[in-house]
Amino acid sequence: MAARQTVSAWRPAVPGVVEVFHAHFTEYAYPMHVHDAWTLLIVDDGAVRYDLERHEHGTPHDTVTLLPPHVPHNGSAATPEGFRKRVLYLDAGVLGEGLIGAAVDAPVLRDPVLRRRVGQLHSALARRGEELEADSRLTLIGERLRGHLQGPGRARGRGHSPVWRTDGPSRRVPDPAVARRLRELLDERVVEGLVLAEAAGLVQAHPAHLVRAFSGAYGIAPHQYLTARRVDLARRLLLDGRPPGDVATAAGFYDQAHLTRHFRKLVGVTPGRYAQAPTSPPVPS
Repeated sequence: MAARQTVSAWRPAVPGVVEVFHAHFTEYAYPMHVHDAWTLLIVDDGAVRYDLERHEHGTPHDTVTLLPPHVPHNGSAATPEGFRKRVLYLDAGVLGEGLIGAAVDAPVLRDPVLRRRVGQLHSALARRGEELEADSRLTLIGERLRGHLQGPGRARGRGHSPVWRTDGPSRRVPDPAVARRLRELLDERVVEGLVLAEAAGLVQAHPAHLVRAFSGAYGIAPHQYLTARRVDLARRLLLDGRPPGDVATAAGFYDQAHLTRHFRKLVGVTPGRYAQAPTSPPVPS
């Protein structure tokens, strides 16, 4: 089989994500190297074998691999067909240096929920204008990763504590005051939006707790609520006679395609079709 290499890479406007990297390799092998970021890896086809601190590991099906920053590792295909992978490089502060030791001890995570969430995050990162959704998903992923690395019997490693901590019962206790305050912030910033880190600072709550409290109180995730508010604003602007291209940015969407995707999902028709609809009640027959 001839060697094949297909890659795509980009830097999204999502705090904590240094790079998104998708690749399909058949014969390529990585030499020993290090990253200054956390490497969160899922393999969709094939398998990868690698060495991490002189111990051999692999990527079993439906697992998530977490490689810590500054720790040497390599990588190569474990099958003749090669491998297809999706990688997130996360800023070192997302998990903190204090968890490096635990990640070295157990880089392979068998967690179907985590695997599904990582895939959903990749989907959100591939769509422009979905930064709040990606931010929310990354926050919950970070919480779950910390749960694995800080679990019973885990080594705490070296260095400092994580930037955010999720200990305590607040993760599971409803918090309507926090949910209400976040909704007020979203209502105030329908067009400009906000990132979770900023909201967490204003509300004085952990980002993961923000997402859980809001979803528990209102039955909808913060990014879904904001999108619905933006679609409502777009409807008002379209009824005012504004062209769809202008409405997109005026309502807080990245571009017209971003508006169209969500408008059709929530309204059932495209913005253009909506704008062409009759603007007076139908005459009774």
